Amino acid sequence: MVNPNRGAVGFSSKEFEQEYERPSKSELKRQVNALQELGEALVNEPRDRVKRVPMPEDVRDAILECQTITNHEGRRRQMQFVGKKMRTLDEEEVAAIQRAIDSWKGASKADTAAMHALERRRDKLLADDNALTTLLAENPELDVQHLRTLIRNARKEQAENKPPKAYREIFQILKQIEADKKKAASSDADDTDTDTEEDDE
Repeated sequence: MVNPNRGAVGFSSKEFEQEYERPSKSELKRQVNALQELGEALVNEPRDRVKRVPMPEDVRDAILECQTITNHEGRRRQMQFVGKKMRTLDEEEVAAIQRAIDSWKGASKADTAAMHALERRRDKLLADDNALTTLLAENPELDVQHLRTLIRNARKEQAENKPPKAYREIFQILKQIEADKKKAASSDADDTDTDTEEDDE
């Protein structure tokens, strides 16, 4: 009769060492899941962002392709393919992708905070007439009459539970003011750099 335990003894120590050094099944599963999640995170980002991330072309193509698929089953299959492609990346490539995603998260937090600040300023404009005086002092180029009309209409919308058309327009004006300020600050910084370079020459 054949002994079922036969062959269980007599392994060389090297074979045991190789077995021990390999990642466990649960560890491998964790790595696979992490890469799958990383791929999904990229699929959920805007296309222009994905195009800027350093990665092999075939991986990027798989992600961009997945973004265009609306059919549920087709997208699920493509998502699995993205995961498969992600597993072909080396540690350095994975780290570069992770850094890009982390930087977006930081930017998103800053964007959210800025948006909340604008919303608070808009609410203050509706609640306090002095807020408009302050805004106009900081931005004399604004159309006073137009802003007064919008504030009046926004208050009316709130009182009568109407769609917040003027309310939204005030937000867009405040958003544009901030965007112009950033643009001006960025332009000033470029001018300063240029001046420095000229001084160096």
